[in-house]
Amino acid sequence: MTISVGDKIPSVKIMMATADGPQQADSAEVLGSGKVALFSVPGAFTPTCSAKHLPGFITQAEAIKAKGVDKIVCMSVNDAFVMKAWADDQNAQEKVEMLADGNGDLSRALGLAFDGKGYGMGERSQRFSAVIDNGVVAQLNVEAPGAFEVSSAEHMLGQL
Repeated sequence: MTISVGDKIPSVKIMMATADGPQQADSAEVLGSGKVALFSVPGAFTPTCSAKHLPGFITQAEAIKAKGVDKIVCMSVNDAFVMKAWADDQNAQEKVEMLADGNGDLSRALGLAFDGKGYGMGERSQRFSAVIDNGVVAQLNVEAPGAFEVSSAEHMLGQL
C-alpha cells in the first residue's frame, strides 16, 4: 500500500552519505523532525536525475528553506558511496542530504518501489517528492512512469 498524505513515515534502517562516510540511520529519525523536503530518484547518475531533478533542488535550496523547510533530502536505491560520489559530482553538499536506500527497504515500506529489472536496474524507487512535517506526510507527488513534472523543486515551491 502506498503511503498517503496524513501517514507517518515508517521506521526503516537506511544509510546517510556524509562527508565522514556512510552513517547508519533510521528513516523516522532523519525524516521525522521539523519540515523536510524529500525527493526520490530512480538512480544516481541517471540522465533525468542528474540533469534536472537533483540540480533543481540544489538551485532552489535557499528558496525552499526560506519557505520554512529545515532540510532537503534526496533518496535513491543506491549505496551510500554512490550517493556521496553523486553529491560531490553535483556540488550538493551543504544544500541536500543524501539518503541511501541501498536495499530498497524504505522504498518498499513507502509502497513506492518499482521493478526496473527490464532495464537492468533491479528494484528502484519511483520518482516522487514529499513534504514531511514532523514525520507526517503533508504533500505527496508521485510521477507517472517516465515523467518529470510534479516531483520537481519548482512544483514543490508552489506547494510550500
